[in-house]
Amino acid sequence: MKRFFICILLLATMTHLIATAGNYDGFKVSVYTRAYEVEKMKDLHWLDSTWNVISSQVKIDKIYLETHRDLLIVPDATLEQAKKYFLDKGIEVGGGITYTINEANSYETFCYSNPEHRKMVKEIAELTAKHFDDFILDDFFFTSCKSDIEIEAKGNKSWTQYRLDLMTDAAVNLVINPAKKVNPKVKVIIKYPNWYDHFQGLGFNLATGPQLFDGVWTGTETRDPAFAQHLQNYLSYNIIRYFDNLRPGHNFGGWVDSGGSNLGMDRYAEQLWLTFFAKAPEIALFAYNQLIGVNLNPDIHRTPWQGQGTSFDYDEMMKPVNLNGQTVTPTTIARAAGYTFEKINAFISKLGKPVGIKSYKPFHSLGDDFLQNYLGMIGLPMDMYSEFPTDQKVVLLTEQAKYDDDIITKIKNQLTKGNDVVITSGLLKAIPEKIDDIVELRAGEKEALVNDFGMAGKSSKDLLITQVLYQTNDAWEIVSAGRPLTNGVSGYPMLLRAPYSKGNLYVMTIPDDFGNLYDLPPGVLNFYRIILSKDLDLRIDAPAKVGLFLYDNNTFIVESFLDEPVTIKINAKEGIEKITDLLNGAVIEKMPQDNTPRPFGYRFKLDDKNNIFEITLPPHSYRVFRK
Repeated sequence: MKRFFICILLLATMTHLIATAGNYDGFKVSVYTRAYEVEKMKDLHWLDSTWNVISSQVKIDKIYLETHRDLLIVPDATLEQAKKYFLDKGIEVGGGITYTINEANSYETFCYSNPEHRKMVKEIAELTAKHFDDFILDDFFFTSCKSDIEIEAKGNKSWTQYRLDLMTDAAVNLVINPAKKVNPKVKVIIKYPNWYDHFQGLGFNLATGPQLFDGVWTGTETRDPAFAQHLQNYLSYNIIRYFDNLRPGHNFGGWVDSGGSNLGMDRYAEQLWLTFFAKAPEIALFAYNQLIGVNLNPDIHRTPWQGQGTSFDYDEMMKPVNLNGQTVTPTTIARAAGYTFEKINAFISKLGKPVGIKSYKPFHSLGDDFLQNYLGMIGLPMDMYSEFPTDQKVVLLTEQAKYDDDIITKIKNQLTKGNDVVITSGLLKAIPEKIDDIVELRAGEKEALVNDFGMAGKSSKDLLITQVLYQTNDAWEIVSAGRPLTNGVSGYPMLLRAPYSKGNLYVMTIPDDFGNLYDLPPGVLNFYRIILSKDLDLRIDAPAKVGLFLYDNNTFIVESFLDEPVTIKINAKEGIEKITDLLNGAVIEKMPQDNTPRPFGYRFKLDDKNNIFEITLPPHSYRVFRK
């Protein structure tokens, strides 16, 4: 009898493990479901037929069922029926809330000083905690309300400060505490959207939120850069790293919707894999309605560069697939997601912790908005921190650093230790009097139109830059720019070096239009990479729109965002004699040493002893290596 009960216990344990085991190696895949679709799940036929469309094309580990959006509150009975349906299929279930009054009206939010709104917000949190042990607050737990009640409540505060205080109070007293009173074990998770540089203006408080909530989710949807937000592809990676660094171990996942698929299904897939390149433990596919409603269309989704061995192969993706015992022909964007996950499942678990160039962003800071994402697109692996890094050979400071009143002391401490600081021309322009205590520089009142960078190459466009002015022999130009520079009459620094104590302060000139960074010739970009990569084992020699992703276990990824194939060089430190492709096992040996004299060598020492490897990348594709 004892043996019988032991067998029953083991069988129950195994059944539980099978039901909760992830479908992928090292990450989970979830689906977020809006209240509109959850409400429809009262019809079991609709639920079953639509879930079959999704589950036959992509493996799903968890589903989030939203209780409220746009004043639609899903009935208790419908929530419980849907919850049981998925649990019976071995799918984990969580909840969700979107605190909007009317998305169609410019994403109309609640007014958190309005007593009626506060009561409703609290009741929605309590309802959700009653049904779920964890729930996510979708993007909109902020306020843009400027009603008469809010105007009076604001008083003499700035809108930013008022909203930061208001939403911190709302988080604790309207959502977290009421939810935990109903369900003490509930985890309340906030999903932060992708516009992190502007959060404070609407009440998202990154100084307190990640600590107050049980965890965060991260909006990694970058969509089409031509749309209103103009987000760069690299943000899908960079924002995960930034939120990871706010509270390590509490960034639970990334979040991607179908936006950008109008550019080709490669764009959608890229957002998914960049999220996982940053080592997100889970991804949420937004949303249920898109996975059943965005139909695959080769006229839109099959890009011109297909057929060149790209990382996302549209034709291979369209082949019949058997995921749940039936063979189906792909029909919706769900299959594009499933195909992408199957591809990256081969290597994601082999990557270590991401590492990169540390950039300091004080809380609630503005200036050089989202610049780090543009820098990621020119091959500089970014790693953003809310505290000044003190453990690096080089630290990057953008204009955002002006929000730290003690920034000059921190720069001096870095330099006197024999380390370097790179500041942007934007920061120089913002705090010239403070920088003067280190080196007397000025951001001129006039701009310069440039296209010639001497030995570093030429651009195909004229670029507008700040005229960085300095005193000769107190600082020196490493890279210069003019129009023309060669056989010209004037020039201005693109990269300037000023020694101080045992270190160096560099000024990195950023074009007025950040997008013009992509028009800089590789020669200019390579000098940026040399200066900023002193803490890294390798860097790339490549045109713009090639990204580098580094990990602490000797693995790395190189990705091309270009529409055509590109051959690049990997510049690695001595001791790295070969690199191995993790996907096909190919070993790439170092190139013969190039002893050609380097330009600018008479006043700037280059690391000439590095080993060089040459690789080719298909369009919009990545390669994964071990060094």
